[in-house]
Amino acid sequence: MNLEIHPSVARALAQGRPVVALESTLICHGLPRPRNLELALAVEGVVRAEQAVPATIAVVEGRIRIGLDESTLVRLAQADDVVKCSPRDLPLVLAQGRLGATTVAGTIRLAAMAGIRIMATGGIGGVHRGGEHTLDVSADLHELARTPVAVVCSGAKIILDLPRTLEVLETLAVPVVSFRCDSFPAFYARESGLAVPRVDELGQLVELLRAQESLGWPSGMVIANPPPAALAMPVAKLEGWIAASLTIARERGIAGKDETPFLLAEIARRSDGRTVTLNEALVVDNARLAARLASACCDHAR
Repeated sequence: MNLEIHPSVARALAQGRPVVALESTLICHGLPRPRNLELALAVEGVVRAEQAVPATIAVVEGRIRIGLDESTLVRLAQADDVVKCSPRDLPLVLAQGRLGATTVAGTIRLAAMAGIRIMATGGIGGVHRGGEHTLDVSADLHELARTPVAVVCSGAKIILDLPRTLEVLETLAVPVVSFRCDSFPAFYARESGLAVPRVDELGQLVELLRAQESLGWPSGMVIANPPPAALAMPVAKLEGWIAASLTIARERGIAGKDETPFLLAEIARRSDGRTVTLNEALVVDNARLAARLASACCDHAR
């Protein structure tokens, strides 16, 4: 198997210490340079500060890498030809010996292969607006249904169809809970108005994960952590920007995999960069919660 686990990650897994999986798409396709590398290092740093081990996942020259050294993070952040890897892309990227940055779906698939059960990210993918006609549904949802990894995130990106995203997760039997908020977070907004079960304590999350494992289900779990209150934005303003951005996208024929990056960039422009700052802050905050959860799970297992 073309699987290389970084020594620090391998030691932690062997010793039953906490490990948090991190995606690499955010580094290669999510933020401009040099902010992408700065955020990658900050996220790994906050995981370590919580006494857990970060495992950023990527494909490097035809080999799956679980945990990256700083030189490889720098290489990914600076490279122009990195393939965005959902699970379907992995065979081709491996066979061609290319650089690949894993999405949420790709990351949890590979994390599970390595024995990692908790991942942190910004927001999961979901059903795109108009998805009932285009069938544009993120592979994240289906991978969550068959991969036993809990994903700590700020819900799904607000540019998506959130009600249908939750419906698909329900159909696929993927548990969704919010952490200390009353509804499903909407990435840039703390509340979407869509009710999901609320959990207020870390110990309750540990019990949820243990209960799910005891059932023998193959699925993961979505743990939705609202974005920092000081930076979160009102839904009404965001919806106005999204509507205007979608109109431009339709006029320009932007669709499919190009739609999400275009919409996020357009909303960032309209917000004078506030959404980019918020994106960075919520990713760090989610990594912190994931590290604390991973540590609590390990403590409970001892």
